[in-house]
Amino acid sequence: MRASPYFLATMYFLMGLAFVYLALQYADDTIWNFATIIFTIVATFDIGVAIRILTRYFIYKRLNKKE
Repeated sequence: MRASPYFLATMYFLMGLAFVYLALQYADDTIWNFATIIFTIVATFDIGVAIRILTRYFIYKRLNKKE
């Protein structure tokens, strides 16, 4: 059984939000510490993957609808 693209995109987006939250919690007096930068990079990748999954799903759906 395969997971739907909506479910995968939602999971990646929620993980990205969780990493943004962690980055905000680890930003004490400056944002230029190692943990904050790593959490921000991981959050960026997770949210980017969620957007990419939804974009490709909608393009695939639109192309199959025309045929």
